[in-house]
Amino acid sequence: MITSLLRKPRSLWELACQRLDHCGSAEAPSCLNRQQAGSHRGAVCALALAVSLAGCAGLPDQRLANEALKRGDTATAQQNYKALADLGYSEAQVGLADIQVDSRDPAQIKQAEATYRAAADVSPRAQARLGRLLVAKPGSTEAEQHEAEGLLKKAAANGEGNTLIPLAMLYLQYPHSFPNVNAQQQISQWRAEGKPEAGLAQVLLYRTQGTYDQHLDEVATICKAALNTTDICYVELATVYQKQGKTEEQAALIKQMQAAHTRGTVSAQRVDSVARVLGDATLGKTDEKTAQSLLEDIAPGYPASWVSLAQLLYDFPELGDVDTMMKYLDNGRAADQPRAELLLGKLYYEGKWVPADAKVAEAHFQKAVGKEVAADYYLGQIYRRGYLGQVYSQKALDHLLTAARNGQNSADFAIAQLFSQGRGTKPNPLNAYVFSQLAKAQNTPQATELAQTLEAQLPPAQLAEAQRLLKQEQAVRGALSQNTLELHALQEEDGEETL
Repeated sequence: MITSLLRKPRSLWELACQRLDHCGSAEAPSCLNRQQAGSHRGAVCALALAVSLAGCAGLPDQRLANEALKRGDTATAQQNYKALADLGYSEAQVGLADIQVDSRDPAQIKQAEATYRAAADVSPRAQARLGRLLVAKPGSTEAEQHEAEGLLKKAAANGEGNTLIPLAMLYLQYPHSFPNVNAQQQISQWRAEGKPEAGLAQVLLYRTQGTYDQHLDEVATICKAALNTTDICYVELATVYQKQGKTEEQAALIKQMQAAHTRGTVSAQRVDSVARVLGDATLGKTDEKTAQSLLEDIAPGYPASWVSLAQLLYDFPELGDVDTMMKYLDNGRAADQPRAELLLGKLYYEGKWVPADAKVAEAHFQKAVGKEVAADYYLGQIYRRGYLGQVYSQKALDHLLTAARNGQNSADFAIAQLFSQGRGTKPNPLNAYVFSQLAKAQNTPQATELAQTLEAQLPPAQLAEAQRLLKQEQAVRGALSQNTLELHALQEEDGEETL
């Protein structure tokens, strides 16, 4: 057994042979010996596979893992990827690390970084993945930022796609680390060179700069040209048409996407994303019935869409009843979808569809912590407001600060209230000032009024200290806000979304 593992098998056939040998079958001679008998190759291969599957708990299969991942069955995908990764297959290592990243669990993301590094010497795909992970890494060092640039450029030189967009994001996010790079000039150069991703990099820049709405026609032109090769453009075009009120163009786009999904060229994940655009009232007039139809079609094979359906009913109660919503959420929870736990917690937190129950809400939010940013926010609010019978100020601060540092702007306002009101804790005007200033990003009258009130209450000496603390907190956060990082741009062209 030890000898057979000293070298990586050259083929799946050899892998089957290894698995057969590992089973210790006394009745079957070594598969590798039988391989030499060419006339028996087909029969022996079938025998090897059959015995391996029967006696070794299943032959690991990367194709099976890939397909399982696309339909949202991460357990099957992870099982097969890990078995192959343990044998040294770099692409399986990448697949395993992708699942770890997608978990949003900090501990697993750390493992993913190590897994990508292990494969990066031989796999351009791992180089690109590691580069993208470092781009999105909170609080990354300047050395890691430059490492990310090198990895992405190396992966691009080796023919790996989806490298220009994270490069653009790197330059936009950390201009101080790349003082000689002008992001717009670099993107313009890529576009002049005809590089396929350059157009989407331009869309990324518009999103980052907050000028997306001023360039809707250009975004549409870019995405129409890239639609056949980059299916994220279905999401961008649906967004543009909704903002512009172009219902006929949007309807035609939906039909085109459905046909592409039927052919297998557009993933269920993309269909889900487009459906969520259709149900987003902040983008313009919604088409919630079409969104519901799209999601019902894909949910049986893509469990994440059960939660999207539940969210749609939450936003548009006329589409269903509480029993239907609970059925959707049960399906999502059965598939280990943390968004299902988050929404269920929110229902019990608000008492909108079911009787309010803070204890039940807390239990569901805790199951989503580390995977859904809003779970920390709601837990913080439960503890801050004393919904469990008393105020737990430290627990409230811990969860709210985690949520705020991960981009939940409303958490800053809650922290400012915690420190200014002093419920369950001693008032701290300096900290209240810091988080009230950060909360102004919400651009709400309440946040602006609180920030102005707290600033007026501080004497000059304390105001100077509070401003120093504000800069310190801003430096800790470092990266772009979650709203900016909620970009479709880091998503894979083949439908995977790993960062």
